[in-house]
Amino acid sequence: METAVAASVIGILDVMVIEERVRPAARRGAGRKLVSGLLVAAVVPFAVLTAMRLVGYDGNTYTIAALALTPYAGIATLVLGVLALGLRRWWTAAVALVLTCTIAALVLPRAFASEQKALGGKHVRVLASNMLGGQADPARIVGYVKEHQVDVLSLTEMTPEAITGLDRAGLFRLLPYHVLHPAEWASGSGLVSKYPLTPLKLSGDSDYKQPSASIDLGDGVRIEVVAVHPAAPMWDRHAWVDEAKDLPYADAEHDIRILAGDFNASLDHSLFRELLTRGYVDAADQLGKALQGTWTNGMVPPVPIDHVLADKRTAIADFKVLETPGSDHDAVYAEIVLP
Repeated sequence: METAVAASVIGILDVMVIEERVRPAARRGAGRKLVSGLLVAAVVPFAVLTAMRLVGYDGNTYTIAALALTPYAGIATLVLGVLALGLRRWWTAAVALVLTCTIAALVLPRAFASEQKALGGKHVRVLASNMLGGQADPARIVGYVKEHQVDVLSLTEMTPEAITGLDRAGLFRLLPYHVLHPAEWASGSGLVSKYPLTPLKLSGDSDYKQPSASIDLGDGVRIEVVAVHPAAPMWDRHAWVDEAKDLPYADAEHDIRILAGDFNASLDHSLFRELLTRGYVDAADQLGKALQGTWTNGMVPPVPIDHVLADKRTAIADFKVLETPGSDHDAVYAEIVLP
C-alpha cells in the first residue's frame, strides 16, 4: 500500500513540474508574437508612405502632411530596422532597411549641388517671407533686404498692420515699387521691388491673392514674378491642388519667370514635382540645400515648404534659409543669374 501511495504522489509531482515548465514557454511565445506584431505594425505605415511617394500619389489631407515628413521617415525606418535586427526579426528588419534605402535614394540627392550654367546676365536677388498673419518681425525682414541687397521681395500672410510696420522699418525706401493686397490674418500677399513693376495676372483666383508682376530691370531686361501661396492642404486639399496647378509655366515664349513664396508643399509631393516640370528649378535643390526645413508648427520637425523656383534657363548663385522671429516660417533667399 505504501508503495502505491508513493507512486501516486510522485506522478502528481511530475505533472506539476511539467505544467510549470509549459507555462513559461507559452508566455515567452506569446511575448515574441506581441513584439513581432508591434514591429510589423510600426513598419507598415512607412511602407505605405514610401509606396505613395514612389508612385506619385499625394492622397488625402493626412497623407499630404505625412509625405512632407518623408526624410524623417528614412530615419525612423532605420531605427526600426536596427531594432528588429537586435530582436532577430529578420524579415521585418529586411523590409525596414529596404525602406530606409529607398527613402535615402529619393531624398539624399537634395544634399548635393548641381553644376550651374555659366551665364553673364544680370543677377536678381529674391527674398520670400511668410509673415504669419503679419506677426513676423518687420525690422528683421528689412535687415535681410539690406544685407542681401534684395531686388524683389515676396510677402505672404501680409496684413495692413504688417505694411505699416515694414514702412516704419524703411522697406519702401529700399524697395519703392510694389503691388500689395493686404488682408486680415493669412490672406494677404504682395510683391515689393527695387525696380518699376507692372501688375500681371499670371495665376488663377486664390483666397491668398498670389499677385504677380512684370519687373523692368533696365537695359531691356524684364522678368515676371509671382508671390506664391496656395491654400494649405490641411484646410482645403482641393483648393491646394487647384491653386498650385493654376501657377504659370516658364518657357521661351515669355520673359524669365520666378515663383517665390510659401508653396505649402515639398519635393516629396507629386503636385510640387509636377510644377517643376513646367520649366522651373528649385533654387535650394540646385545648391544642395533642399533638406533645410523652413516651417514648423512646434509639434513636427521643420519641413521645406517655402521655395524660390527659377526659370530653368537661369543659374542659381546662392540660396539661404533665414530665421524670421515672430513667424512660423523662415524666409528663403536666392540669387538668380539671368541668361
